[in-house]
Amino acid sequence: MGIDLGTANTLVYVSGKGIVLQEPSVVAIDQEDRLPLAVGEDAKKMLGRTPGNVIALRPLRDGVIADFDVAELMLKHFIQRVHEGRTGLIAPRIVIGIPSGVTGVERRAVMEAASQAGARDVYLIDEPVAAAIGAGLPVAEPTGNMIIDIGGGTTEVAVLSLQGTVLSESVRVAGDELSEAILNYMKKVHNLVIGERTAEEIKIMIGSAYPMEDDSDSIMDVRGLHLLSGLPRTVMVKGPEIREAMAEPLTVIIEAVKRTLERTPPELAADIIDRGIMLAGGGALLKGLDTLISHETGIVVHVAADPLSCVVLGTGRVLENFKQLERVFSGRSRNF
Repeated sequence: MGIDLGTANTLVYVSGKGIVLQEPSVVAIDQEDRLPLAVGEDAKKMLGRTPGNVIALRPLRDGVIADFDVAELMLKHFIQRVHEGRTGLIAPRIVIGIPSGVTGVERRAVMEAASQAGARDVYLIDEPVAAAIGAGLPVAEPTGNMIIDIGGGTTEVAVLSLQGTVLSESVRVAGDELSEAILNYMKKVHNLVIGERTAEEIKIMIGSAYPMEDDSDSIMDVRGLHLLSGLPRTVMVKGPEIREAMAEPLTVIIEAVKRTLERTPPELAADIIDRGIMLAGGGALLKGLDTLISHETGIVVHVAADPLSCVVLGTGRVLENFKQLERVFSGRSRNF
């Protein structure tokens, strides 16, 4: 079983079956008895809409476990859902994709959560490596491959060759920070208080990283709470102002890409110029992001065929070619 334990979404891959589960990484908990009321999509609908005794939370922040107990509950729930009606998967071997910049303590927390959730063996793989394998890059060959994986909580920039990471940089600025920038912009400029889900909707509907042809047509009515009157209000926003709102976190991502390119050995840099840069993760779906990176670096940027699933597809390919790709793991633990 391969798991992409993401800040925003968790995806599960089972050998021979493909991707069997794709759910938001959200858990709704009854605060009195600490029991989960809903997990995944059902819990996401409750974000910002719960009564006092119920709390809907995301157990992962910036790509790492922020609430260990809740993360364990969530993993257990997803593993059990995948097991329903199946035999022979009682204590599975699990490969989990994690950000390359996490500490040893954070790695152990992920391993422990998976072990407690019923895994037999737990293997960890760095997300950029898994994303590159999932995107179909030839990571086993002696050529330079560059991948940018923009998730919910972290952006991973890595140069890979011969099944290993030559250079990598992990910045804790990604999809969540882009949504937060929109949230703050709406508060400052329009005096409108909106929730996380609304900010994410704005980003998906009219957000862009680079001026597009249809920019002037992209407008959206946003509903929220007006700061001055304290009453619900609808405000019309345009695409260009949302792009301006996201400029700061996007600059952090671009700087991380440039720093990685500056440190790349010349032979590998030549390969990257020939092959281009691969863009993966949910952040790759932001309109014009590939154009912005290409404009800033002067290198062609390709968006993966299925950017959201790259990491989990990579974990699945590693499971199915275990002996050939055994060197890509960054950590492991055995339970039995």
